[in-house]
Amino acid sequence: MSGKLIVLEGTDGSGKATQARMLGQHLQQEGIAFREIDFPRYGNPFAEPANLYLHGALGSDPGDVNAYASSVLFAVDRFASYKEDWGAFYEQGGVVIANRYTTSNAVHQASKLPVGERREFLNWLFDLEYRRLGLPAPDLVVYLDLPTELSEQMLRRRETATGTQADIHEQDEEYLRSCRMNAREIARDLAWTVIHCDRDGSVRTVEDIHSEVWAQVRRFL
Repeated sequence: MSGKLIVLEGTDGSGKATQARMLGQHLQQEGIAFREIDFPRYGNPFAEPANLYLHGALGSDPGDVNAYASSVLFAVDRFASYKEDWGAFYEQGGVVIANRYTTSNAVHQASKLPVGERREFLNWLFDLEYRRLGLPAPDLVVYLDLPTELSEQMLRRRETATGTQADIHEQDEEYLRSCRMNAREIARDLAWTVIHCDRDGSVRTVEDIHSEVWAQVRRFL
């Protein structure tokens, strides 16, 4: 008996980690057992190839590593995490909340390709991870949509608060803009649940966004 896999997706700075944490707190209050997973798993050896890519070891521009090669780096970490961490819990019927998943490769890596080549790439990506690697496909993907200008503001605010350095994706505003346009098309084509995180030119409160996330998630439990 397999469980439920709920993925929180969105471009950088859209608040995925915060919403994943709040969703976990809500599930705990409801007495629902769950696991929360987060990619890439910084500090885990299996995530190091993805970490090196994100921090410029393979090139300072996202386009320096093609969509297929980049996706493999992230897929290695996901496969290892399933075997090491959450696979057994999921297979026994558990609820898993993912902050990023295969869907992130769809959003970020497909945007590197000409529009006419993206469908072929997505077919390859989902075949690789969901069939050949045996990872579960999500039951629900909640896409947090935020205009790129506001995403940039949130990213810079996070850097200041945490003292962390932006990765090569986060440093490239044009790349983030392309990712958002690509993601909106994928969300439409794959029937992801889209939540707009802005209103009247400002970011909505995390509580307001969470209430909408929870309304969508509870239908799948």
